[in-house]
Amino acid sequence: MSIQIASVTIDPPVLLAPLAGITDLPFRQIVARFGAGLVVSEMVASQEVVQAKPAARAKAELGFGDHATSVQLAGRDPYWMAEAARYAEGQGARIIDINMGCPAKRVTSSGGNGACGSALMREPDLALRLIEAVVGAVSVPVTLKMRLGWDDDSLNAPQIAKLAEGAGIRMVTIHGRTRCQFYKGRADWAAIHAVKDAVAIPVIANGDITGVSEAAEARRQSGADGVMIGRGAQGRPWLLAQVGATLHGRPEPLVPEGTALADLVVEHYESMLSFYGTALGVKVARKHLGWYLDAALAPKGTVLTAEEPQQVIRGLHAAFVHQGSLAA
Repeated sequence: MSIQIASVTIDPPVLLAPLAGITDLPFRQIVARFGAGLVVSEMVASQEVVQAKPAARAKAELGFGDHATSVQLAGRDPYWMAEAARYAEGQGARIIDINMGCPAKRVTSSGGNGACGSALMREPDLALRLIEAVVGAVSVPVTLKMRLGWDDDSLNAPQIAKLAEGAGIRMVTIHGRTRCQFYKGRADWAAIHAVKDAVAIPVIANGDITGVSEAAEARRQSGADGVMIGRGAQGRPWLLAQVGATLHGRPEPLVPEGTALADLVVEHYESMLSFYGTALGVKVARKHLGWYLDAALAPKGTVLTAEEPQQVIRGLHAAFVHQGSLAA
């Protein structure tokens, strides 16, 4: 089973979620190599990327060949959203995604560029104008990511999804929580079914999908056409490929262990140093290294505190090779 959106084939229908500070280019490249139907950029501030702010442009960096890559845009001004979409398309984005799901206070508050992200679910008229502006600005397909609603008293995702479909949105992803839940409690996959019933376009289930069994249950409860995985892939970039293998009959990925895992993590580390520059890369990479070490139950040693890249690399080889020998 695959999802066809215009000329883009999402196969398998297992997608990498946009995660701020995490789904940068180096991480997306690793996940894509194992096997994911679609990888999505970090949330990109629309006005900032048009104004050539370096941090925003780095988040929108693609660096892929033909792999299906989506750039997610955030904002509340139709003009800036449309211009940002044109920029992303010009850089090679295969899909433009509109963020109406981020719950962070800095995004949903009225300061800065104004309330956007999941706050737009409280303003369906503005949300529709943004969608129309982005769809009208580009030739590539446009998708939408949102939550069940702002709070339990306004579960309006089915209504917004229906409006979005009418405006040209080609796929919608639903995180099974309200904005006011943030990430507390459990994602309500069954509640996503109301969105699936409301539209004819593909619906993707998101939230708390941390393994193969959770992916299968999320699809069963939601009736969704596919799943989107975020935090579950931290330290396990092969997880999406495992889900694709089990649920969709794709080839089973070779999960690295011992020396092979050390080589993979070092490759990811060096890619981050190259992408960010050594001084910043050493710091930004630490969260990823910690997730790899935690997932493998490997000792951290000085890996997360060392400032010298070669010291970090030696520590990684020691940790993973040692752990691999224990597993054997």
